[in-house]
Amino acid sequence: MTIKHTLSTLLIATAFVAAGSLSVQAQDKKQLAFVVNGASDFWKLAEAGVRKAQEELPNYDLVFKYPEQAAAAVQQRLMDDLVAAGVSAIMVSAVDPKSSTDALNRVGGQVPLFTTDSDAPDTNRIAYIGSSNTDAGKQAGEIALKALPEGGKCIGFVGLPGADNARERIEGMKSVIAGSKVELIDVRGDDIDMTRAKRNVEDALAANPDINCMVGFYSYNPPRIYEVLKEAGKLGQVTVVAFDEDPITLGGVREGSIAGTVVQQPYEWGYQGMKLMAKYLEGDTSVVPGDKLVIIPTAIIDKSNVDAFEAELKSRIGG
Repeated sequence: MTIKHTLSTLLIATAFVAAGSLSVQAQDKKQLAFVVNGASDFWKLAEAGVRKAQEELPNYDLVFKYPEQAAAAVQQRLMDDLVAAGVSAIMVSAVDPKSSTDALNRVGGQVPLFTTDSDAPDTNRIAYIGSSNTDAGKQAGEIALKALPEGGKCIGFVGLPGADNARERIEGMKSVIAGSKVELIDVRGDDIDMTRAKRNVEDALAANPDINCMVGFYSYNPPRIYEVLKEAGKLGQVTVVAFDEDPITLGGVREGSIAGTVVQQPYEWGYQGMKLMAKYLEGDTSVVPGDKLVIIPTAIIDKSNVDAFEAELKSRIGG
């Protein structure tokens, strides 16, 4: 063998060793997954929070996953696939925790499981990080009482009626309006189907032409309410109580066609959630409170503070 061939062989061998070393390094990185409950623009802020956390956690690989459909079985398959692929921990907004206890426990028995947005307190999840949906529902009740001093009948719209976040928001609102002249007479679910969400509002308006209040409990519900009322020429005639910070919702708050919206901090769920999971995996269990709840406060946004709030949102997601 010539010297030239010997050098070539050594270079190739060195290249393979280097590639193998890089591969081992990549495999050594623990993967943390954030799994949402369905496709919605609401989650863009959480994604931005995860990206920020990734900058500060170079030894981890952070992934953000959407199920193909807002169904418990589909979400479960996604988590099973992540576990099979070697994920180190999962944070999930459970689609239907009450019907998924066994499935969630199976995941939690294999990797540390955390919840966000919609909790699953009856499972073996390590902790919940997110809003107090009961408190958020109470804030929605406060908006309704202030906007309807003479009383009114409200119809609510939500994605997943069985999810804890939906149930707690509804119960929170009812607790505040109880005994007043404001009533929540019905809540209609849509399974995070945008077409169905809009049709629910159209059907409710047709069946209740004198209704004077509508409540959108999920981020995309208020924009669908806004669209239907605008098409029907009833913007401003029906009080709208909203949740979350969709641009259409914030525009409605600014112009006065939406009384107010209860906003969460999904950016912090993504940012703080990923950092909390990393610390937990590193053995720091002090990051988990005794009650296993890490509550990120919600706030009411109305005409007085909508501009400042929207400016802060744009700075976080780059416009």
